[in-house]
Amino acid sequence: MKYRIVFRKRFRTGMIFEGVLPVLSVLAALFLAGVALMFFGVSPLEAYRAMFRGALGSWYGFSEVLVKTIPLVISGVAVGFAFRMKIWNIGAEGQIYMGALATAAAVRFLQSSSQFSMLLAMAVAAVIAGGFWGCIAGVLKARWNVNEVITTLMLNYVAIHLAEYFIYGPWRDPSSLGFPMTPPFPPSARLPQFLDTRVHLGIVAAIVLVLIFRLVIRWTRWGFEIRAVGENPKAAEYAGIRYGRNVVMVMFVSGAIAGLAGMTEIAGLQGRLQPGMSPGYGYTAIIIAWLARLNPWGIIIVSFFMGVLLVGGETIQVIMRLPLASVQVIQGCILFSVLAFEFFRNYRVLLVRKERN
Repeated sequence: MKYRIVFRKRFRTGMIFEGVLPVLSVLAALFLAGVALMFFGVSPLEAYRAMFRGALGSWYGFSEVLVKTIPLVISGVAVGFAFRMKIWNIGAEGQIYMGALATAAAVRFLQSSSQFSMLLAMAVAAVIAGGFWGCIAGVLKARWNVNEVITTLMLNYVAIHLAEYFIYGPWRDPSSLGFPMTPPFPPSARLPQFLDTRVHLGIVAAIVLVLIFRLVIRWTRWGFEIRAVGENPKAAEYAGIRYGRNVVMVMFVSGAIAGLAGMTEIAGLQGRLQPGMSPGYGYTAIIIAWLARLNPWGIIIVSFFMGVLLVGGETIQVIMRLPLASVQVIQGCILFSVLAFEFFRNYRVLLVRKERN
């Protein structure tokens, strides 16, 4: 008796299934990453134990996890907002850099002794720059149906190299002993930090953005339009919802939020613009949004988990002398697992008996 494998589309998934699937994808990722760690000559259990002890075993480690969580939450909200409308903003990394570049420009040309005025000018500049960068892909998508995955991805490299031009060139600090970085920000351009840690005011911005994301998507007319377009663009347009305008607006808002992540990172943590100011937060945000199922509260939880991986990864690099790529391998395994389990979320795998001719 012969059988064949059949894939059938799922039209509904239960709440338990939706909740269990992300957990299974993370466990599968940790298993795959453990196999990779064995090739590095390291026991996976010892590595994971060291990672979680380094990240959560002390107040300093916990505070550093919160420091990493702040830009991850903000950038996760940024891409999650666009993903809600099935617009694939892969350009959060570039938008973060544009926000950071605009922040440095505001500090350079709009200096003020008033901390409130200075931070407001920096935030506005970052929002406009990040929003403009996202809007480029939005206009191309709305006007000529250009694939936004390609445009946002390519714009990442343009933004990063544009920022590096100013860092290595006209904005370079002459007193930095040859190191590429801008002059340090004045005290009025720094976000306040809490409890003798590096946790800064950006954590409040992250929580507020999550609340606004929830409010807009669930309780506003525009949120309904975004969800309607995401579910069925043709039906939404037939109902009078303007697709092109919403694409441009959503990409602007998504880019603006990512730009704000760049502002909080350099104003709250680094105090200047320098190469590598974002260790891939915009790319990690894609994993976060998918693992969280675009749920705003889930974004906070998954961002914290990713923060644990980043801080714990730094610990095992020091203790076990592992390369930086070891943490990136774990993140890559998580992304691969998320994509694989997404398939099983959308399709049933059935074994069907072949019919005789």
